[in-house]
Amino acid sequence: MNIRKRTPYTYTAKLVASALALVAMFVVAMSFGAADVTMKDVWLVLTTGQKNDTLTMLREIRYPREVAAILVGSALAVAGSIMQGLTRNPLADPGLLGLTAGANAALALTIIMIPTAGYFGTMIACFVGAACGSLLVLGIGAIKKGGLSPLRLVLAGSAVSALLYAVADGSGLLFKVSKDVTMWTAGGLIGTSWSQVQAIAPIVLIGVLIAVALSRQLTILSLNEEAAVGLGLRTVYVKVALNILVILLAGAAVALVGNMAFIGLMVPHIVRYLFGTDYRSIVPMSALWGAVFMLMADTLARTINAPYETPVVAIIAMMGLPFFLLIVRKGVKGTS
Repeated sequence: MNIRKRTPYTYTAKLVASALALVAMFVVAMSFGAADVTMKDVWLVLTTGQKNDTLTMLREIRYPREVAAILVGSALAVAGSIMQGLTRNPLADPGLLGLTAGANAALALTIIMIPTAGYFGTMIACFVGAACGSLLVLGIGAIKKGGLSPLRLVLAGSAVSALLYAVADGSGLLFKVSKDVTMWTAGGLIGTSWSQVQAIAPIVLIGVLIAVALSRQLTILSLNEEAAVGLGLRTVYVKVALNILVILLAGAAVALVGNMAFIGLMVPHIVRYLFGTDYRSIVPMSALWGAVFMLMADTLARTINAPYETPVVAIIAMMGLPFFLLIVRKGVKGTS
């Protein structure tokens, strides 16, 4: 694998351009929707405490929703980039390898068994579920002699995800809480509140910062584990730390929006194509472009059929499935 040499000037320019793209997409997301608002309204919401019906709608409904979109997009994209680097698997993604399905199942069981758990308790359950889902996939994928392969991991992930989604849906029907479960797991940002944003923001922000700090070690691991050991890298500790980060990021995202596949698959591939294969670039750029992608998908969901809303998960799936098939065709042809 070739790693393009990063020069401080070009990398800084790309980072600034990506940050500006995020700011521009955030302004677009705040401006467009079922309710007509002006750029002046958006500016007043962001910079003042003035109040009227339009500003209150923006401040209490659209503003937390778009901040949540930034957090979820960054979390899933960074989690996907870490998984692809750790497993050296081009198909690795929290949604494809059981993490989001495990978090969904844990969320459903928490609603049934501990209805008074609150948002923070539900988020903890999502972390545990994401860990269990990923362990199931890795365990099943490693059973066959020859170890893990990209295709085997995806097949194991599909099987485990189907089982865990069935557990979530079946439990909801059995205990007559399917409406509540669906509201959590449908894959959207409707009804996002500031309290929910405040609960996941520290986890996502700290997780992304730690991922950036460990990006050099991730680059070494993504090349060759034997070389990493030879260079003195404590691979076990680094792998444990990175896996915990993936679980926290994916769990926090699922606790807020439910199932949201393909972001963690697509964004790191696009970033890798645009900015090179060094994870010191991939991880921070994935955080920025994951946020841009999620804002764009949410804006489309709110405007395609306004005043009605198209599910965000459907928008992402329509873009993600062809991308997934392209990667399968190019990246894992001939694997077993």
